[in-house]
Amino acid sequence: MRRGITGPVSRLLVVAGTVVAAALPVAPGAANPVGSDRVETAVRIESPVASVHESVVRVRIPLPESIGPHPAACDWLSYLRYRDAKGPSSSADADRVLIAQPGILEGAGAFDSVARNTVAVAARSGRHIEFWALDRRSNCLDDHTGVRAGLAARSYDVAVDYYYHRRPVDGHTFAGFLGNDRVGWLANVGIAQTITDEYDLLVHELPDPALRQRKVLCGGHSLGGVVTAFFADADFGGNPGYRQCAGYFALDTTISPSLSALSGMPSLSAILPSGGLDYEATQAALRSGVAPRTLNLPVLIGPETMTLLGIVGLAADVDPGGLSHLAAALPLTPNLDTTLRFLFSRDAAAFATGSPSVRQFRLTNAAVLGALMGNASQPLAFLQTSPGFFDGGPVRDKDFPLPQDLAHNPVPAPLTGAALGPDTLGIPDQPDGPLYTWRNYDRIGAPGATIYRDRAGKPYATPATEVTDIGELARSLAEQPLPFTEDYFPTKLATDLFQADDPQISRLLAHPDGITAHPTINLLGGSGLVVPNGVPRWGRVVIAPGYHHLDVLTAAADQNNHQPEPISTALADFATELR
Repeated sequence: MRRGITGPVSRLLVVAGTVVAAALPVAPGAANPVGSDRVETAVRIESPVASVHESVVRVRIPLPESIGPHPAACDWLSYLRYRDAKGPSSSADADRVLIAQPGILEGAGAFDSVARNTVAVAARSGRHIEFWALDRRSNCLDDHTGVRAGLAARSYDVAVDYYYHRRPVDGHTFAGFLGNDRVGWLANVGIAQTITDEYDLLVHELPDPALRQRKVLCGGHSLGGVVTAFFADADFGGNPGYRQCAGYFALDTTISPSLSALSGMPSLSAILPSGGLDYEATQAALRSGVAPRTLNLPVLIGPETMTLLGIVGLAADVDPGGLSHLAAALPLTPNLDTTLRFLFSRDAAAFATGSPSVRQFRLTNAAVLGALMGNASQPLAFLQTSPGFFDGGPVRDKDFPLPQDLAHNPVPAPLTGAALGPDTLGIPDQPDGPLYTWRNYDRIGAPGATIYRDRAGKPYATPATEVTDIGELARSLAEQPLPFTEDYFPTKLATDLFQADDPQISRLLAHPDGITAHPTINLLGGSGLVVPNGVPRWGRVVIAPGYHHLDVLTAAADQNNHQPEPISTALADFATELR
């Protein structure tokens, strides 16, 4: 019998494992190889860190019947496995195994750069470690057929046609983005199921409990730090979570069961049903469908927007310097139109009128991706990276969603600095004009490069502030077999964490000293979410200057200061120093 969390989650049956190496990856909803409950498939992606082998691992661990009817594909757990090419083939023989929980709206593909870099750094010191980037169950609902077909055809038009013009790919037609009525089972997938999944996966892959306690480091990014804290403090049928780990790592987060340690996340309290409701009332609202079962807003957050990021990443991956016609190709759905207005409006008047529209600007595909996720143009801190800046034409301050003078006024800065980021935002200023290109992080400040400045005279980007390679970012969004983003984030996971003081949730924290039972390393972005709110009270603290919230995952191995990339270097050192 497999032991589940003591209390709210029933015990599940163990599924014996057989390894099927080099099998074809199984698409959501497709049949799985007969007689197998573990499929590992090599991933071949061109990367500057070529010494690291990547594979996608899928393990069949069925959900309990109490979850309710769900697709068969959701009875499989998936993760990306990174290991040194010269290291042992068996995870049990590695010197260390790092297992990472993703943040909100995040998938396993977001960890690609930090995983590769960390494994490579450790290998240079003669240590062979593995990095496992976890995917949540809900990503079984994603349909990435269009992006994958576009990648194979080297054309993002294929993806647009699949998602918006009902053009089939290999006989498969997009079924549409799932509404609340089609994801009822996610009303029962919260923090308890999430940490049970991590435990069951660890037990399946590393069945020796002594080995897990000696070799595994548990951690995560953003919301993943909170999930890791619950995992460490939980009890799995007499097996404390902290005994599955030798230490903890926090990537721009803290290992704490309280969300108060994180700032700058989307304003979930305004959109989730937990505000003013107790646990039982929240559950009733989720199960009845009165409350949204996934985070799906009319703008910015939802499966359509997450898919858009994948399409934009695809375009920047296959044709970075080409003139983008993506904005013109996308339909004017209310969600997409409002989202593009929010991200590309120069001020409130432009947002209200839709003029000038992003469709009036000539942008390369790389510039579109940079605009969506670059710290100098993306206003939401939890989506920010530092991949360079616009080039090719005049730029002006982006005074939306707040005027820059107000956004960075010392009075509201504790709020806006965390939610909107600390940087002045810039945006192309000349519609129907020059072709706006993208100057990559390592070309900022190059000889002859234009220095673009805000109205106060400060450069929007400098070599010290830019750390992520736009090409690697595009590759992670488009080419990974598990997604960078999460289309259907379960509302229950968020409401559970907001209601952590409720007995139904707090009883999961059976070992409240678990998070301090082992060494911790806190790897923080100097311009990320945690530092403005105060650094963690325990554990080693490493602050990477200039790094934004996603940079701790996406930063390039080669930095502009010619020093080792600080996040992966510190994480590799921590992993190899522990006894």
